[in-house]
Amino acid sequence: MLVNLRRAVVLSAVLVVLCLVYMFFEVGIGQLFFRSQADGSLTKYGSTEIAQSWTGPKWFQGRDDRPDPMESGPTNYGPHSIQLYEQVKKRIAQLKKEGITPTNGLVTGSGSGLDPDIAPRDAYAQVNAVAKANHLPVPAVRKLVKEHISPVYDAIFGAPYVNVLDLNVALAKLEASR
Repeated sequence: MLVNLRRAVVLSAVLVVLCLVYMFFEVGIGQLFFRSQADGSLTKYGSTEIAQSWTGPKWFQGRDDRPDPMESGPTNYGPHSIQLYEQVKKRIAQLKKEGITPTNGLVTGSGSGLDPDIAPRDAYAQVNAVAKANHLPVPAVRKLVKEHISPVYDAIFGAPYVNVLDLNVALAKLEASR
């Protein structure tokens, strides 16, 4: 019986060591070759993979997602939900007040509740309001949006999109260079 117990303890210790070595090996590879992704794609202004909260017409705004980035997931409101109707109605009024033409993408949330990207149409809908709020020429802001449209993956998967954080960082640099 002691022989079996000793074998079990030795095997357990070997497997724990192997698992730890494997974990550190994987972390090392991630840090060496994929540092940005392994660290959460963090920038000075936040993560490019998680939606940031941008308010007012001075900045490009993302989808109407959860205010708390620690929460994820959709609200699960159905198409006949009064809460969803009120939420969308409130968002439309807010966008109109800021001089932004509401689009589907700007008034509805994403499936994860943390989507950092918007459709080019949603970004272009905000160009006039952003340009006016920042005292920038509309063509310059429109050009900025065009430069930040990411193409579809492998030319067949998905749809073009604009990362709101990257676009707002570029907008801040454009403002600073004036």
